[in-house]
Amino acid sequence: MTAPLHVTKGHGTQNDFVLLDGRRTPELDTALVRALADRRAGIGGDGVIRLTASTDLPEGVALLAVEPAATWFMDYRNADGSIAEMCGNGVRVVADYARALGLWDPTAGELVLGTRAGVRRVCRVDPPAGSSEADWYAVDMGEWRLPAGEQAAAAGADAEVTVAGLAVPRPALSVDLGNPHTVLALADEGELAAVDLTRAPDVLPVPPHGTNVELVVPVGESVAADGSTVGRLRMRVHERGVGETRSCGTGACAAALAVRTWAGAGSPTVWLVEVPGGTVRVTALPGGRVELAGPAVLVAELDVDVEALAGV
Repeated sequence: MTAPLHVTKGHGTQNDFVLLDGRRTPELDTALVRALADRRAGIGGDGVIRLTASTDLPEGVALLAVEPAATWFMDYRNADGSIAEMCGNGVRVVADYARALGLWDPTAGELVLGTRAGVRRVCRVDPPAGSSEADWYAVDMGEWRLPAGEQAAAAGADAEVTVAGLAVPRPALSVDLGNPHTVLALADEGELAAVDLTRAPDVLPVPPHGTNVELVVPVGESVAADGSTVGRLRMRVHERGVGETRSCGTGACAAALAVRTWAGAGSPTVWLVEVPGGTVRVTALPGGRVELAGPAVLVAELDVDVEALAGV
């Protein structure tokens, strides 16, 4: 009899993951990831994350040479089993998982986490006033860039996206946060509700490694308690290798940065991004970096019958 596989289920604004302790689970394969992520015959999730020692993976060993503090690594797979660079919501959830496992004490300082998109630094922060979630985490998501450069920024677009439910293709802006994103603006919330994301949007030029597609509607600005202006937008997302998800952390960053690029000088530094699963906060940092903050929730621990799961 195969020993049960101990897993944890967690989510960040309902972007949900199956979490595994790499000290118990030495490796992942495509079949196991797909079976765990299956919403009917498995546990269900947008992805599977194995928190493992950086020394267990070549990518982690390479990061340790640059940042010795990155002793833990986020081994992330999409629901279809494909390897992904990282996930912004997933970073927060795996940080809370590290806390629960006793591998990180948020009161002692930041968690320095290795990912395939580079090092990510996480700290626990106070939730905003009125938030029902107890645990919020802020992640320095590193540098972001426009793959098509200043020409795309000036034009406002470097791609064209066809989405079911929209009559014509729309111009869109590519944004790279270590993983690829393509952001298009819609006219209003009616259009946002009408789009059909049960199938992947068509993107031209075709991205060589696929792309996440974010559809956004800016919904105004407000004034924070400190007098600063905060932008607000609503978003839906189709994630490569998954489909439509309730939230996407890197996608929220890409959406806010695209809208900020379109708005030009004087646009807000801080954006609240409303997704179907909740709200996250995106802050443009000096030096071309970006921070993502939002909740992380661990909802269950369970033992999986691997032999039964193998029949999925």
